[in-house]
Amino acid sequence: MSARSWSLLSALCAALVAAPCRATGAEVLTLERALSIAEEQNRDIQKSEEYQNWIRGRYEEERAQALPQVTLGASYRREYDETYALFTGGLFPKSQDTTTYEIGLKQTLFHWGRVAAAIRGASIGVDIGKEQLRFYRQGARRGVSEAFHDVVLAEELLAISTENLKQKERHLEEARKKFDIGTVTDYDVLAAEVDTANARPAVIRAENGIRTAKKRLLFHLGREEGEIEIEGTLEAAEEELPDYADAVRDALARRPELTQQRLLIQGYEQVLTIERAGLRPRLDLAAAYAEKSLAAEGLEIRPATWSAALVLIFPVFDGFRTQGKVRQARSDLDAARIEEAKLRDAVTLQVRTALDAAREAAEILKALQGTVQQAERLLDMAEKGFEFGVKTRLDVDDAQLNLIQARANRARAQRDYVVALTDLEWVRGVIGETIATGRDAGGRGYASAR
Repeated sequence: MSARSWSLLSALCAALVAAPCRATGAEVLTLERALSIAEEQNRDIQKSEEYQNWIRGRYEEERAQALPQVTLGASYRREYDETYALFTGGLFPKSQDTTTYEIGLKQTLFHWGRVAAAIRGASIGVDIGKEQLRFYRQGARRGVSEAFHDVVLAEELLAISTENLKQKERHLEEARKKFDIGTVTDYDVLAAEVDTANARPAVIRAENGIRTAKKRLLFHLGREEGEIEIEGTLEAAEEELPDYADAVRDALARRPELTQQRLLIQGYEQVLTIERAGLRPRLDLAAAYAEKSLAAEGLEIRPATWSAALVLIFPVFDGFRTQGKVRQARSDLDAARIEEAKLRDAVTLQVRTALDAAREAAEILKALQGTVQQAERLLDMAEKGFEFGVKTRLDVDDAQLNLIQARANRARAQRDYVVALTDLEWVRGVIGETIATGRDAGGRGYASAR
């Protein structure tokens, strides 16, 4: 069989293998469609969006300290007391009814920066929530992309293993026909049967690999079950990788974890300001206006009252409670700064590792580009030699095995290269985001992020 005939047969077998696997009514997913679904249904993203709602509520709670507190009140009271009536010989009424309507106002005027720090801290919390959402979105995009290409690889391996099995079955059929006409021995038939049996486990493993990869993809999509089919390839154009310095600069500036940690440090600084204000003076404004209705034995009066006060509180000693809280806040701040330095070191290492992995994957893929064509040519030469009696069946089997391994290695190398590029985008903190080239990072752009 010529190399061209082998290629055509390979394509036909792949189509025949894929056709029965496509379930009726299964949802067909492209990579962009899968990424879009993950944006809506990924559990981590949904959880982060709920955290956004919580942190906005916390901001409104802290902001309330700077706004006036207004209260409305009403009361009705009926009293009966003979004490003063007995003293006054009945001149003082024994019972009276009092109805009161009141409005109150309280406003903090000065609290040594505590109110402003609380508001700033809550605002920083909102920004931390946004960065957390970025973190989960980037993580979901990375996970979906890798899981998607794992499915594509599994389907490619299934096509290769099925193609190999069909080839072994054809060899077995050919050996049996030749045995019937007496041109080969039973040894050749038995060898063909063993080869066919040994090819079946690879098909079973590949089929299970597809199921496992699809389950993993469904997990990243936020789905528990469902029938999906994949439309995509492992082909990827060679990209120019950024140099180490640019990649580190992008990562340190854009990684959500680092941004969150820097914001967290700012938040702890506000907490420290708040705790230091524990023994500082505080000035409040309190005001109230009320109308009453007082009725007693047929008499009724309606007096109005109001009050306004400036209240100054100067804590003197609280049993060192404030000192303890300040110490804790300062420790939290120092620990957050240490954690930032630790994260910077970790991110720098991740960039180096991701760049090395991308370069390695690119070199391996480049080295394997011509291997499949060479293996196809080798198989063609072995089959022709076998026809003319200058090659043995073992030579043909070796050539077939080399071709299968070459195709599988190339498929894995293509998958590793695509995944390495995705990991590099994630490490730099630009995956799924617009960068300087104007392309989406998911579309394989690699200029420095802006």
